[in-house]
Formats: sequence, C-alpha cells, structure tokens
Amino acid sequence: VQLQASGGGLVQAGDSLRLSCAASGRTFSNYAMGWFRQAPGKEREFVAAISRGGGYTYYADSVRGRFTISRDNAKNTVYLQMNSLKPEDTAVYYCAAVPRYYGVVTTSGEYRYWGQGTQVTVSS
Repeated sequence: VQLQASGGGLVQAGDSLRLSCAASGRTFSNYAMGWFRQAPGKEREFVAAISRGGGYTYYADSVRGRFTISRDNAKNTVYLQMNSLKPEDTAVYYCAAVPRYYGVVTTSGEYRYWGQGTQVTVSS
C-alpha cells in the first residue's frame, strides 16, 4: 500500500490542524493505521493509532485529549485532528499502515508501510 500524508503547516500555539493520509494500492480496511512524529534530533515517537474498522483508538499521553485519529474507509483515508497545538508538537508527522485483523498497533517496528511525512511547525 502507498501512503501520502498531507495537511501540515506553520501555525501558532493554540491553533488546530488536520492531517490526512491517503492510501492506495490495497484494501485499506484490512490495515490498522498509525501516526508517528519525529522532531529534530529526536527519535520517532508514537502519536496515535486506530484499528482497521475504526472502533479502537489509542493515543500517546502527550496528545491524549488534544488529538483525534479517525478514518474513512470509503475514502481510503486516515486523519489526525490536532487541537490546542503546542510548540513541542513541532515535528515531521508520518502515517503508517500494517495488515491487522484486530486492535491497534503502537510500535513503529510493527508497521509495514510508511508515508513520506508532513511538517508541522507550531510557533509560540
């Protein structure tokens, strides 16, 4: 499956952004999806994950209550709604996919496919 992330940009602290990740090539609904991010000089970290049907989600503590992951299997797209953005949210955000019948996946090493990343910059 090919993944194309979009929606990043430069915003001020407190603003919102919605990232999108469009998938093509395979049956999207067979895949659990996740969002990760990598800030300069830091390792890639987990942000949010969603099960293949959308019924299960999981968030990193740092974003829980501010970010919402969702998916539209009819549009082959997963979203990350980011509210109340903080400067520490600045990073390149990546979407990822893995075939998974049940549950969510939070470990980057388990994901099989990755998008190219989209830059999110939050100014104070």
